[in-house]
Amino acid sequence: MTVVERREIALVDLLDRLLAGGVVITGDLTLRIADVDLVRIDLNALISSVNAQVPSPWQEPL
Repeated sequence: MTVVERREIALVDLLDRLLAGGVVITGDLTLRIADVDLVRIDLNALISSVNAQVPSPWQEPL
């Protein structure tokens, strides 16, 4: 085993790294019966942390 194979990362550390850089999730889901599309769902999501350098796109409630 190499050092990379034995390396363990806690879930909290992994989430911290992902939120620090941002994550884009994209997916398509189609429910089809007998070659007829019944439901189609498109998913596009951006997940990122918010801080002083990267403010929230939504205004704070008054």
